[in-house]
Amino acid sequence: MTGPRRRGVAYRGAPAGVEHLPMRPLWLCRRCGQPWPCGAAKLALLAEYREVPVSLFLYLAGCLHDAIDDLHRLNPSVTGSAADMFDRFLGWPARHTHAYGVGSTTAVRIEEALS
Repeated sequence: MTGPRRRGVAYRGAPAGVEHLPMRPLWLCRRCGQPWPCGAAKLALLAEYREVPVSLFLYLAGCLHDAIDDLHRLNPSVTGSAADMFDRFLGWPARHTHAYGVGSTTAVRIEEALS
């Protein structure tokens, strides 16, 4: 991830230069200790993938798959629900990108094609 790094209290004594990346297999942020992707990681990912939002979804889908495996292996009873895991990894970018938005002109073309 590129761009300026935030200065602040680092998680577990992490150096100020540590980016908000996942700490596997726990899937916590290396910098702030929040569940990854944390708020800062989400902002960085949106900025990094702003020109190719489909690639962001592909990357996060792979992370979701890995996180489910890792967290289930650590403790199967607290992996979390499928809906929670989906929202954590794939739900938020859908609300912040236009990658899958269907505009009115697209809907009209679909209706015309089905007629």
